[in-house]
Amino acid sequence: MNIRVILFLGFVSFFTLFSFSENQVDTVSIFSTKMKIDVKSVIIKPQNYNPIKHYPVVYLLHGYSDNYAQWVTAVPEIKTLSTQYQFIIICPDGGYSSWYFDSPIDPECQFESYITSDLVRYIDTHYSTIADRSHRAITGLSMGGHGALFLAIRYKNLFAQAGSMSGGVDLNASIGRFDIEKRLGEHDSNIDLWDRNSVINIVDSLKNKELNLLIDCGLDDFFHEINLNLHKKLISLKIDHDYTERPGQHNWDYWTNSIQYQLLFFHLCFEKSK
Repeated sequence: MNIRVILFLGFVSFFTLFSFSENQVDTVSIFSTKMKIDVKSVIIKPQNYNPIKHYPVVYLLHGYSDNYAQWVTAVPEIKTLSTQYQFIIICPDGGYSSWYFDSPIDPECQFESYITSDLVRYIDTHYSTIADRSHRAITGLSMGGHGALFLAIRYKNLFAQAGSMSGGVDLNASIGRFDIEKRLGEHDSNIDLWDRNSVINIVDSLKNKELNLLIDCGLDDFFHEINLNLHKKLISLKIDHDYTERPGQHNWDYWTNSIQYQLLFFHLCFEKSK
């Protein structure tokens, strides 16, 4: 083969590989119908993403005070896991302290509607997804762990898999913290609102095997007790789920490790759906 052809083919191969790497992560702004604002998300595609192929999707929620870029910045390994498992990872912005429900008192905090309507519709329209619940999962850390379970339970038509890492799964355990009063009002005057928006209460609406659930929390995490209580309640309700406790605190050392198990769990669920 002519040396110029060899060099040209080598350049094309390098350029193609470089382009896949550079284009693996998109940052997009998606309009929120209820909040009337553009909300940013990071979209992580497999490195060999091909629009002809259709991919499962994992929605990955950030915690209190973070934003859409936190996951890919703190744990860049999720790009490798996206390629390894061949699914698209969506990291939406959930506001500084939205807790991922529609606030009845703050019209500027309507992230439940944004994620379940505007975001999911945009992703399935603009990316090559397998657009059904069996190939859609949602998880997150801390506030995002609560949000992931909350949204999956309330929108079982959208999600078949849900996870939580160090989730704040009982809002009543966080009275006076994390801006929840800004979203639901003062606790003692709005106990019913706090109860109706807490994961540990809305699991009562679940039937066994409606969702594939993975819940984990570090033994030294300040949310450990409420996660253990959620685990015990799910057992009492006879709801199948995976629950893991391992050494760790409420920090990125724990979540960097945890996300690997969460994404493997979803991959296995997606494989069973084939």
